[in-house]
Amino acid sequence: MNKLRVAAVGLGWVALNRHLPVMARNHAFEVVGVIDKAPGRAESVARERGYRNFAETDNLERVDWLSEVDAITVATAPMGHYSVIKQALLLGKHVLTEKPFAMAVGEGEELVEIARARGLHLGIVHNFQFSGSMKRLLADISAGKLGTIRGVNGVQFGNPNRRLPKWYEDLPLGLFYDESPHLLYLTRRVAGPIEVARCLTFPSSTGLKTPARMDVIFHSPLNCPTSLHLNFESPVSEWHFCVFGDERLGIVDIFRDIYLSLPNDGRHESFTVLRTSLYATGQHLWQTALRGISHLANRMTYGNEDVFARFHAAVSGRGEEPDPIGTESALAVLRLQHEILGKQEIITRGAAWGHGA
Repeated sequence: MNKLRVAAVGLGWVALNRHLPVMARNHAFEVVGVIDKAPGRAESVARERGYRNFAETDNLERVDWLSEVDAITVATAPMGHYSVIKQALLLGKHVLTEKPFAMAVGEGEELVEIARARGLHLGIVHNFQFSGSMKRLLADISAGKLGTIRGVNGVQFGNPNRRLPKWYEDLPLGLFYDESPHLLYLTRRVAGPIEVARCLTFPSSTGLKTPARMDVIFHSPLNCPTSLHLNFESPVSEWHFCVFGDERLGIVDIFRDIYLSLPNDGRHESFTVLRTSLYATGQHLWQTALRGISHLANRMTYGNEDVFARFHAAVSGRGEEPDPIGTESALAVLRLQHEILGKQEIITRGAAWGHGA
């Protein structure tokens, strides 16, 4: 298959700034048309970007030009993923969808079964594992540069005033459900098939479904501390993924696509303290300079190129499953999300702020 003919469903920020630009730069893809239920949006995007087809609907059976299409990309709000994916699979189309790919574990299992029964590929955009910074961390782990892994920690700070989708508060625990897949698949990529041990949830201070903070602890095959710390009421938005080895500490600055590798500082004496400062500052400044132009030009795609290339390879017969963005990873992350929802220990407001029970 020289060209994978695609219809893009859902034309929000992610589709316009990630999916469509990535496919435009990859000659293995042909965007046949775009679909969105919002009045006028699909037609506007099609005319602006030169696509020959568009449709204003959420019912794929009504789109007569889908006979020209091999695959569907899905970037609707998460509440619509299940319906769109199921429609596409039943129409015989391969699917690449944004996360989270379903709102319930049963829905996810049903979609996976339909895809398998019909010999179709279902891929999930678990993209940050293919960013340049994450690739460097994984390479260092594989080469043994970090030594024995002693801990894995994902940290997310989210400013509630940043650009956010209108629908996020309709999800279970709001932003948690939309954003947690990223740190969950990164943690699984390093720590293996983790299981939820405990989750402390601090409710929103402003009455939102999105909590103020969540601390999630996992059982890990690495037999080392493995956790996520999510703060949704931060004045600064930062996402970091840290792997603690006995030789080095590896830190991925996810938003900036920067990787810091810091050596063991031993007795933590003046020399090693200053050395760590110089290592961290030098690496960060150098990579900020390299990444800065891409940020300003809005060309940071955070591994989406790899996701789409792997999906194309699977569909064109060069891979049985678009691993690790296939159904195994999708279901594992979805199940983890619902394990966390089911194991929450709600911390009362007084206790959360240290004022007693």
